[in-house]
Amino acid sequence: MQKKIRVIWDFRGPAASQTARHYCNHLREYPLQPGPLEIGSKDVSDIHSLAYMVILETELAEIRDSLKPHRGEYV
Repeated sequence: MQKKIRVIWDFRGPAASQTARHYCNHLREYPLQPGPLEIGSKDVSDIHSLAYMVILETELAEIRDSLKPHRGEYV
């Protein structure tokens, strides 16, 4: 069984929440086969939000090189 990884993009500032939600729209448009397992956003605080995509470990190199996430974590 392949490991799942959550790749994360952080956004900070007063518009962080809207920016993270908007970035999720772009993540949904990314042509990944068979496709991301999950895409979403989360508000950490009033001025820190994040957008994330859960992928399989085998897809990490492609996502890392093309979309340049800020960080990642095993799910």
